[in-house]
Amino acid sequence: MSECNHDCSSCASKCASARPQSLLAPANPESRVKKVIGVVSGKGGVGKSLVTGLLASATARQGLATGVLDADITGPSVPRMFGVHEQVTGCDTGLLPAVTSAGVKLMSINLILENDTDPVIWRGALIAGTVKQFWTDVSWGDVDCLYVDMPPGTGDVPLTVFQSLPVDGIVIVASPQELVGMIVEKAVNMAKMMNIPVIGIVENMAYMPCPDCGKRLYPFGEGKTAEVAAKHGLPLLCQLPIDPAVAKACDAGEVERAKVPEILAAVKAVLNCPVRVHE
Repeated sequence: MSECNHDCSSCASKCASARPQSLLAPANPESRVKKVIGVVSGKGGVGKSLVTGLLASATARQGLATGVLDADITGPSVPRMFGVHEQVTGCDTGLLPAVTSAGVKLMSINLILENDTDPVIWRGALIAGTVKQFWTDVSWGDVDCLYVDMPPGTGDVPLTVFQSLPVDGIVIVASPQELVGMIVEKAVNMAKMMNIPVIGIVENMAYMPCPDCGKRLYPFGEGKTAEVAAKHGLPLLCQLPIDPAVAKACDAGEVERAKVPEILAAVKAVLNCPVRVHE
């Protein structure tokens, strides 16, 4: 065997140094997470955190150990949605996640701050590092499905999550406005570039039922999200209605009591998503 000259461009050997190095961060030693699912959106205001809360609540009702990692550091809303306000505690193995009344485990920056209304005025690197620590320094224990509620866009935090956590797939949340095509395409293209499978699209605020006759009304138009999903060969997992009762439940910290049967189709797709082999 010839001596290595460290010039990989002209070398046919398959040595370890020539292979791309994994950027996956090690999980906490006390964490046994079977599946990691990212919930993403290309823009804010589409109800991504609501969908995360509904997915987690419905998954827990299936009898599965469920967790939510709130990666939206500057706009955390997950704890309040679940009615959790106390600060998390720690032990020798790391931070212990909060647990909701239905048994969903939560970790969010709002569970560390002295007041949940305190702003997080940090630069991107510190925010991304905190999200990574929610994986490495939190003792999640046994979790069948961990949902990661990511901030909108394609910036530091989504990049950190895709590179550092063993994400098995993502659910894209969209709304039916005209911009949905461009916004969804950005999220899909980022997932492709990061080699992350897209499970499908959840359309939020898709319609509202008429309070008198029950007929579906489409205030933002009908069919746009389905067209975008078909264009990219993705399933439209479900269409969620505009429901004041669900909004009221979230405001009251009772998302686990919200009745949204449509979300079950998305939960089924998540649970059928295969666990990836991460090198």
